[in-house]
Amino acid sequence: MIRHARVLPVLLLAPLLLTACGSEKADAGAPSGAASATVVEETPDESPAEAPGEGELTVRAQAMGVAPELVYVTEAPGFTLAEQSVGVLGDDGFSATWVDGDTNALLRLAVDRGSITAGTCPGQPVGDMSGEHTTCERDGDAWYRTGAGRHEYALPEEGHVVRVSAEQDAVPRDVLRAAALAAQRPDAAETDRLLPSAEPAPATPVERGDLPPFGDGAPDNRVDEGG
Repeated sequence: MIRHARVLPVLLLAPLLLTACGSEKADAGAPSGAASATVVEETPDESPAEAPGEGELTVRAQAMGVAPELVYVTEAPGFTLAEQSVGVLGDDGFSATWVDGDTNALLRLAVDRGSITAGTCPGQPVGDMSGEHTTCERDGDAWYRTGAGRHEYALPEEGHVVRVSAEQDAVPRDVLRAAALAAQRPDAAETDRLLPSAEPAPATPVERGDLPPFGDGAPDNRVDEGG
């Protein structure tokens, strides 16, 4: 009986020891009463998105040698863009012409660096025609200018001037004014129509009919007797 009495406490303590070990393992390293941690995924900061079409405008304009900020587009009833007229003005300015399909009248848009004021307006020729007398009239935020049979609306912007000009007897002043006030920076669709693609044209090999298919490919310069 004494032998049975000694074994019984050991058997009763075994489950308690196992339970204590399990609890210690689960709580190891965690301070009592600590709250569970919550993982928060941070979203990386995104830089401001570029305006639609601005990237393509920059690429195409720079491929032409035009400053992107100097590219403008306009519109006028009955006038369509003459694509072959789009090009560089001066160092890095922009120029394009619209044509009236019925009268063949031309409406020219020109944007270049500089400024225009009451003091400098008379000294700046209309339509780049130097040596001609220029008259200037203030019209809202723009200048209405005439000279050498042409008239022009000049709108001063920050660091550059937007000009829309035409022959006086071909385009009425109200049409010219409306086209000048409609001048604006092109959107993506207008950029696609206004500026040529910056991608180089694929090179097409030129076939030469006078090259022999053997040897080093040099032309055959042999001539007949007496020739």
